Amino acid sequence: MTEEKLTHIDEKGDVRMVDVSQKADTERIAVAEGFISMKPETLELITSGTAAKGDVLACARVAGVMAAKKTSELIPMCHPLMITKAKVSCEPVLAGEREDGRVGIHITTTCGVTGKTGIEMEALTAASVACLTVYDMCKAVDRGMEIMDVRLLKKDGGKTGLWERK
Repeated sequence: MTEEKLTHIDEKGDVRMVDVSQKADTERIAVAEGFISMKPETLELITSGTAAKGDVLACARVAGVMAAKKTSELIPMCHPLMITKAKVSCEPVLAGEREDGRVGIHITTTCGVTGKTGIEMEALTAASVACLTVYDMCKAVDRGMEIMDVRLLKKDGGKTGLWERK
């Protein structure tokens, strides 16, 4: 088994931004997801379009794309990337559709770049911020919403190639 090490820590233990200057540009993609659970009544407000602040899902999609573009401003050692793709999907989840019985919104994000480093952080940030936006727009009626299951589903490209969650 090869020894794995943290790439953002140098030999002295200091944090650093990884030097990717010698790496080749490759096409890279990452897919992430998140889920925000809520009361069925809150989900009904969202899906019926009667939430007080407007179209919750449209706002969450835009917020997720914006977040992907700003990731390097939020995550200290993250490289700024010239993102070539950012897509956010928001799907209502009704009673009985999840094993745990929760209802809410399932967020899926896909980000792409042609560059020297991966785009996983952008996809994860997009999913997180899309979920936070749903919370922000609906908190007046449901402060008990929970953001959960934010995780990477797939990444492809670069030296390590394809990784998929099983």
